[in-house]
Formats: sequence, C-alpha cells, structure tokens
Amino acid sequence: MQFVISWDNFVGMVRRIIFYENHFLEFYQSQDQKVKTKIQYVFELIKQVERVPEKFLKHLEGTDGLYEVRVEHGSNVYRIFCCFDEGRLVVLFNGFQKKTQKTPKNEIEKAERFMKEYFQSKK
Repeated sequence: MQFVISWDNFVGMVRRIIFYENHFLEFYQSQDQKVKTKIQYVFELIKQVERVPEKFLKHLEGTDGLYEVRVEHGSNVYRIFCCFDEGRLVVLFNGFQKKTQKTPKNEIEKAERFMKEYFQSKK
C-alpha cells in the first residue's frame, strides 16, 4: 500500500491531497510545464476553497464516491480521478487527457479499481 506521498503540508488548508501509488505522478510527470502549472493551480483551489466549483471538481454520476478533478489548458482538457477519505483527505488516482466528449469507460473502471484497492489496503 502506497499512499503516503503528499502534495503539501496541511497547515491552514481546508483539504489535504495525497496520491495512491504512482498512477497520478506518472501522468503528471508526462505533462509539459504549462499543464503542470494549471494542475497545481486547481489543486491549490481544492485545498483552500471550502466549496470548490464543479468546473474544477465534480462527482461522477453512477459511481460510488468517485470524483474527477477538471483541468483545462487552452483547448486541451485533462481529468484526474480521486475520492475523499476521512472527509478532508483527497486521494488522487489516474489522470488522462480527454479527447472525446464522454469520459472513456476504461479510465473510470481503472479509477474505481484503484479506489477499491485503496480502501481495502487501509483495513
């Protein structure tokens, strides 16, 4: 079980962000600096704002607690799947660049599998 890597320290924040295994980090490291900067901006919003607008963080309908972090840079759209744990802890899973109107089913299934593994590993 690997979920100890933290995006930040928790001092003065509404939420804390961690990564489950290396799925998000692999996605993040493959992006150019401008996309990384935009992702960091959205994460700061999630950490600091009590009510995050759906433009940046939205529950995925038809799932049991899976959310997507929504990042746009120019005409490119990126999604990072996550869930909440213990109320204020955001656990990041896989990310991808969205190229179609609908979120690919295989990406959602992968995120649901990671979420299930995460909560099973905590028991």
